[in-house]
Amino acid sequence: MAELDQDNPNGAIAGPDGRPRCPWGLSAPDYVDYHDQEWGRPLRGVTEMFERLCLEGFQSGLSWLVILRKREAFRRAFAGFDPAVVAEFGDDDTARLLNDPGIVRNRAKIEAARRNARAVLALDEPLDELLWSFAPDPAGRTRPRTLADVPAVTPESTAMAKALKKRGFSFVGPTTCYALMQATGLVNDHLEGCSVNHLVNNTN
Repeated sequence: MAELDQDNPNGAIAGPDGRPRCPWGLSAPDYVDYHDQEWGRPLRGVTEMFERLCLEGFQSGLSWLVILRKREAFRRAFAGFDPAVVAEFGDDDTARLLNDPGIVRNRAKIEAARRNARAVLALDEPLDELLWSFAPDPAGRTRPRTLADVPAVTPESTAMAKALKKRGFSFVGPTTCYALMQATGLVNDHLEGCSVNHLVNNTN
């Protein structure tokens, strides 16, 4: 069990291997690899970003751990999150998904994924380029020292949500958009003392 630094109770803490990490990255075994290998790393690609956009939407109101543990089932159910395929999903697919115990069976979120796929195809620029246009200037950001320093919403995530909704997307509120920004490296919210920081090759 990771020991909490009493002098910095909300900062990075050392895991079993001695490496300091963001506390949430040690809260469950599934989180360690995700924290070390994915979260905060810059992600590009339309399919890749569409997947993360959908999964963040499915996560709304739930723990990310639930989504992480179901991710492979989500990929199978949603044709690898190819937006061109998901955009063609019909009512039979919605029924199929609502009966798939491997995913989060929420009709509104499933229909949002279908709607968002169509919105991706209607964009006049690639989805990843649109999303990355909202990345803040890293020079204006201070690395968070503790969890209390990490925001839930920012002006950039609010602007992203507004732009996506204008383009027909749903389940893309400012909080969901900021979680997406954190997960895909538009911002680097690894804590100041986190050992992953030197591995995160991004613009922040």
